[in-house]
Amino acid sequence: MEPIVVEATRGEVVEARHLVHAVAVRDGRVELALGDPGLVAFLRSSAKPIQALPVVRARPDLDDEQIALVCASHLASPEQLAVVRRLLADAPATEDDLECGPDPTPIEHNCSGKHAGFLALCVGKGWPTAGYRLASHPCQAAMLEAVVEAAEARPVAAAVDGCGVQTFALPLERAAHAFARLGSLEGGERVVRAMRAHPELLRGPVATDAVLIRELDGWVAKGGAEGCFCAASGDGLGLALKVRDGAFRAIQPALALVLGLLGYAPGTLPDTAVSNSRGEQVGVLRVGPRG
Repeated sequence: MEPIVVEATRGEVVEARHLVHAVAVRDGRVELALGDPGLVAFLRSSAKPIQALPVVRARPDLDDEQIALVCASHLASPEQLAVVRRLLADAPATEDDLECGPDPTPIEHNCSGKHAGFLALCVGKGWPTAGYRLASHPCQAAMLEAVVEAAEARPVAAAVDGCGVQTFALPLERAAHAFARLGSLEGGERVVRAMRAHPELLRGPVATDAVLIRELDGWVAKGGAEGCFCAASGDGLGLALKVRDGAFRAIQPALALVLGLLGYAPGTLPDTAVSNSRGEQVGVLRVGPRG
């Protein structure tokens, strides 16, 4: 089938069109494909729940809030930063040990929870904390192993993510397969439980992953940069979506379509108004005609 087309309108005019590739996988079989299930995409922050697996395996002392922040691309709210600080204190490590770079400060970087988790992993394993972000460090080797374990395939490519650690590229079908397996892997139940208990910590209360988790019982989801989004049901269905031009705003209407085709009620996901700085609706994001 053709990719999903998401249109952004302003008034009556279609201002932009985004192509979205999507695939659903269960038990290693493709159940639905819109576009190319073999499209290779970097997981970016969608990989964080998988990257959390080595952390929770090494650190059984972490609580659900802390695990959720390891999976998060947070907005530096006071509540989120308080959990990152607890995670650093329990590692133990300090803000100076974070290697995610300033945004505007390391702890306010949206990946500081993941980096604090990496520090906790290093301490738990007895690895040096300096340079934990580098591909040559055992921490990043553990991240690669976790992705291979979940996807049951080696990444097509590796590169440096926006926060300085490794990011891995997989075909969308393998990314969906990895998420489908998340809850069944060692430590995966803890990751799923934490994400479901605290979806607002993953980014914010109206983020697409948080909305999906609240709307669908048993599901988890995580968005990533450049229009990547992965999700999984409680009964072993995995989804992966990629906006070809990287515009994340196309994810929510595309996701609503995919869920509907799979027989799930999308709830409030189709609510995709385009608003201006005054809060006035000036257009919509909608699934448009293909071709």
